[in-house]
Amino acid sequence: MSPKAIRLLIVDDHPAFRAGLVALVADQADMQVIAECGDGQTAIELYRRKRPDVVLMDLRLPVLSGVEAIIGIRKEFPDARVIVVTTYDLDEDIYRAMQSGAKSYLMKDMSKDEIVGTIRAVNLGREKLPSVVSDRLAERRRRQDLTLREVEVLQLLVKGRSNKEIASALSIAEDTVKSHLKTLFAKLGVQDRTAAAISAIQHGIVRLP
Repeated sequence: MSPKAIRLLIVDDHPAFRAGLVALVADQADMQVIAECGDGQTAIELYRRKRPDVVLMDLRLPVLSGVEAIIGIRKEFPDARVIVVTTYDLDEDIYRAMQSGAKSYLMKDMSKDEIVGTIRAVNLGREKLPSVVSDRLAERRRRQDLTLREVEVLQLLVKGRSNKEIASALSIAEDTVKSHLKTLFAKLGVQDRTAAAISAIQHGIVRLP
């Protein structure tokens, strides 16, 4: 093991996949796993104690999500280098992860060479994105951000709620709901409620239960 080996923290709530990443790293002469865990809160605590060079972080985690964990780590350690490794490839997931401060975004089915190459690049301070991820991120950046209230309206719309039901649930006027929907349609580039719901699900803005 090189005395300057890249020290990694691996965060994934699937033990089998986490073990696979540990084995992959163990095969690299210039890398070493110094800690691993399966939830976002423990990830923050381990980072604080171990100060790894690079973190491999899943997105869907118990206690705190991957994005929440990245934000928590970078709040204390702004220079933290985190690579998201996930099965989720929707543009909203990619956008949220990169906005939180991740340096790369990899899919779990990517090659070993892609993963270890990205670890080395990120350890050197570079942001490295596969072309398919970069393309989806660019597409998302062309779309306007939704406000928190617009997302709440969209979540209820996806559940099939009427304007009256949305207004009641959010304690706002029905005319206000109509105004939010008009803005939502424009931001999503759609013409009606059905298209808005489909777009929200396809992009990962709203998730089905």
